[in-house]
Order: sequence, then C-alpha cells, then structure tokens
Amino acid sequence: MTESALRDEICRVGESLFARGYLHATAGNISVRLPDGGYLITPTDACLGTLDPARLAHVNAEGVQTAGDRASKTLTLHRRIYGADPQAGCVIHTHSTHLVALSLAPRWGADTPTSDDLLPPITPYFVMKVGHVPMIPYHRPGDPVVGELVAQRMTRMQAAGIPIRAVMLERLGPTVWHGSPAEASAVLEELEETARLWLLTGAAPLTPDQIDELRQQFGAAW
Repeated sequence: MTESALRDEICRVGESLFARGYLHATAGNISVRLPDGGYLITPTDACLGTLDPARLAHVNAEGVQTAGDRASKTLTLHRRIYGADPQAGCVIHTHSTHLVALSLAPRWGADTPTSDDLLPPITPYFVMKVGHVPMIPYHRPGDPVVGELVAQRMTRMQAAGIPIRAVMLERLGPTVWHGSPAEASAVLEELEETARLWLLTGAAPLTPDQIDELRQQFGAAW
C-alpha cells in the first residue's frame, strides 16, 4: 500500500475500533511500517475515532519524527516490536475493557510458576488466530523498558518455535501486531472476544489432543 493509503487505513481501523467500544476517549494507538523503513503512528492523546490522515506522525527509520503531530509515547514499544518481527506491518494497542479486567484479576495459570499466559486456550479460533498472550508486568505508560521486555519475550518464543502476535500490558491493555492494519485489528477482536467469553463462562481449556489437531490441520502456533 502507498503511504497515502496506509494513512487512510489507520484512520479507518481506528474509527471502526472506537465505534465498537474497543477504544475510549484518547486511549490506544496504531502504527504501520512504511516501505522505506520508517513508520506512521497516531499522535499522542489523539482520539482514534476521529483521526486526520494528514496529522499522523511520520517517523524515519532511525526513530526521528519528521512530520505530523507529536508521536504517541508508545513509539519505542512499537519500534521494538517491528525490530523483533520482520513480518509485522502494523501494531495496535488498546485499553479493551475485558482484557484490562483480566489483567486486574488472578490469572488462570497463576498456580503454575512458569505460565504467564493471560488466557487459556478455550476456543479453536483463539488458538489459531491469536495464540499465546504473555502478560508483561506493569510499567508506567510509555516506559521504554516495556519495549525491551516485549522484544525479549518475542525472541524467546520465536526461539522455542512458538511465535506470538500479542502481549498484554498489565493494567493497561493488549498490544497486537500482524502484516496489515486489517489483520492486526482481527487479532485484537478475537483476543477481546475470548477475554469476554472467559469472564462470562470460565470454560475449560481445549485438551492437548484438540490443540494438537489444530496444529496439524491449520498450523496453529501453540
């Protein structure tokens, strides 16, 4: 997509997510990677439901802003995700209600010291479309340490053969990434819906055999 088309797509996705309650007030941010190695990212304290394509922040490959309104304070996090996953073309961060609620409550796997997954694998589409969602311990909004923690976790999961496309920032919200704004938005929607189902039902996870079938049939990374 051209830069102009990507600007329009960021605004389209932001408006859609805002209208359906995945975002509120000025919470959340969206970025895309440009063909020249730079980025577009939503401005700090902008309402994603009323974005202006011309006012999106343009950042060069070195992370220096060259145009637009002041870039979101989460720019460092976004750039670390792009650096850790060459296939990532869009990053979305929201404060989605059910996901934040889950991060405020005891986790389902908290009795397993090695597990920091936010959610159990309760539906096949969560396993196939989202995958593991590690919880990243709380740091203030915009803290550059978060980018380092997320990049480290991505690298560890990739080395284990289980790549991820989402993390949960404790008390803040999910951050997801994929090849395009539409694909990243779909990951976010599936993730928030799974959180809502889990809060409503507390359903038992899929069995190991059921998950292995999803791996074999659909290449699920779980």
